[in-house]
Amino acid sequence: MNSSSSTTAPRVASAPVDRLVVESALSMATTELFRQQNGDGHWCAELEGDSILQSEYILLKWIVEQEDDPKLGPIAEYLRRQQRAEDGAWAQYPGARPDLSATVKAYFALKLMGDDIDAPHMVKARQLILQLGGAEKCNTYSKFYLAALGQMHYDNVPAVPPEMVLLPRWFYFHLDKVSAWSRTMIMPLAIVNSYRPIRQLPEPMGIMELYTNHDYLHRPCIELDKTLLSWKNLFFGIDKLLKVWQRTRLMPLRKPALQRIEKWILERTKGEHADGLGAIFPPMVYIIIAFRCLGYSDDDPNVQQAWRQLDRLMIEEEDHIRLQPCFSPVWDTGIATYALAEAGLRASHESLGKAVRWLVDKECRHIGDWKNNVKDDIEPSGWYFEFNNAYYPDVDDTAMVAMALHRAANGTCPEAAQAAKRGVKWILAMQNEDGGWAAFDRTINRPVLEHIPFADHNAIQDPSCPDITGRTLECLGHLDYRIGHPAVAKAVEYLKTKQEPEGCWFGRWGVNYIYGSWETLCGLRNVGVDMTEPWIARCGDWLRSVQKSDGSFGESADSYEDPDLKGVGPATASQTAWGAMALMAIDGPNHPDVRRAIQWLCDTQLQSGTWDEPWFTGTGFPRVFYLRYHLYRLYFPIMALGRWLEMTNDDAP
Repeated sequence: MNSSSSTTAPRVASAPVDRLVVESALSMATTELFRQQNGDGHWCAELEGDSILQSEYILLKWIVEQEDDPKLGPIAEYLRRQQRAEDGAWAQYPGARPDLSATVKAYFALKLMGDDIDAPHMVKARQLILQLGGAEKCNTYSKFYLAALGQMHYDNVPAVPPEMVLLPRWFYFHLDKVSAWSRTMIMPLAIVNSYRPIRQLPEPMGIMELYTNHDYLHRPCIELDKTLLSWKNLFFGIDKLLKVWQRTRLMPLRKPALQRIEKWILERTKGEHADGLGAIFPPMVYIIIAFRCLGYSDDDPNVQQAWRQLDRLMIEEEDHIRLQPCFSPVWDTGIATYALAEAGLRASHESLGKAVRWLVDKECRHIGDWKNNVKDDIEPSGWYFEFNNAYYPDVDDTAMVAMALHRAANGTCPEAAQAAKRGVKWILAMQNEDGGWAAFDRTINRPVLEHIPFADHNAIQDPSCPDITGRTLECLGHLDYRIGHPAVAKAVEYLKTKQEPEGCWFGRWGVNYIYGSWETLCGLRNVGVDMTEPWIARCGDWLRSVQKSDGSFGESADSYEDPDLKGVGPATASQTAWGAMALMAIDGPNHPDVRRAIQWLCDTQLQSGTWDEPWFTGTGFPRVFYLRYHLYRLYFPIMALGRWLEMTNDDAP
């Protein structure tokens, strides 16, 4: 499958939009989407992250003394290409402000790979790092790498005590109360924090030139809040006590805690249930260091399996190697299937039928971590994001796949219909008390947890969010749930409480307020909410206020940093599709602003059938990590064009 950006020229701008133009654009787009389908029916495009994927892999290899791996040279070459020429930074997405942690790790990785620190690109990076406060200002997860390579005292890394796994469930901080991805990172890091492994590098290979305060190498340097009484200072005090306690070695519960963590990790990485711990890059890296701490040899089957799963994330080209944070086959296939169903295709179509069968086979019938917070005796179901990640099905994928199966099967495939119904029952059991839905768990928002020192990835929790709640309502609507149903009514009330003053909604998993508003409005419409109500009309007014003069929409991830930038950014095909569908949900297909958005999609389509989209419109962790889904530029326009054609056909006399 070729998912690289097409370089062919855009189509010539057409006359004012009409059905023939849209039908032609849709046909070209669906042809290209089917061209990228794999033989067994699924889609899985490249999932692009930022430079930390390359730099952390290189640092990992040095920590475990495997720096002679021939793959490191091509990985370093790609890392060099990711540096921004004008300021020497490595950033989270195109156009983003410099990222200190990413720049420190990239500089360190390239220095270890032999780059001269007096080379222009290294000088620029070093000057920038010092301007931003030095390597000591890195985030927590970067500090673990620095400490493991002898570039920071471990007491400057937040404590992750293994004994936390022994806490009772009623305790305010319990692992069942943090996000699923945090659990998969915290567990191996607790082992690393307990053993404190250090590979001592020769002094010339270190990065002391990146520090403004060299004491970070030799002693604790804690920076407290200026406000004496704060949650941050309280947790820093607890952190200091934990480190003093660790130095006493009076830890009778340490051994059983480590044994429980080891068992937990092994259960979630063996067999067919997972493509690595959590099936995502960070914990897949950390467990390799954790296994080494526990005394596993390099040829141990668990270690070998961990390396195989991590190395599968590589994309090898002739002149470089780049890494993905994970695979996205269920997500890609679910959205592609739904988009094609919106375009009028059904499971009787041979290629779409393959996709339906592939998704049915991927239903997760395994009881995972989600069960710890669900009291109901619910039949296991749901779908996860990756090829195999059975401990972590999620609501977002499940809603996407369930409505895709329902729409595509259209009553002709009993297996698909039954799987969709099981998925919806599972989703209903996952609804939070506030009426919304989160990604992986049924949970309660506990804001205090965000102040824990090792929680600076800005996502230690997985609370309800408008975008997942909106998609869930859209799914429920397809299966005939309406506003009178108690779960639907609670969700609508939740969305009312989360509406921004301007009328839009926040997007947790996509960039950003355009994404959140699209998901929310389509969900509300699908469950029968009156779309003329004033609170909904306010969102329509906001969408029109951020629509560009040419009809397009675009928003940068800068809006996560500065809410004043809501809806502001370069035009993209995916976000224009979201904006068009959001406006259609309120105003129908014939509103001039809807037609302008549809026209823009037709005018900017490439001869290959896809659209050019170099920007990142997906979100991993807001303000920390963003994603470029290489199929977003194709299947969301298909969804929008198909929906417009269907709605205009319905409106025809």
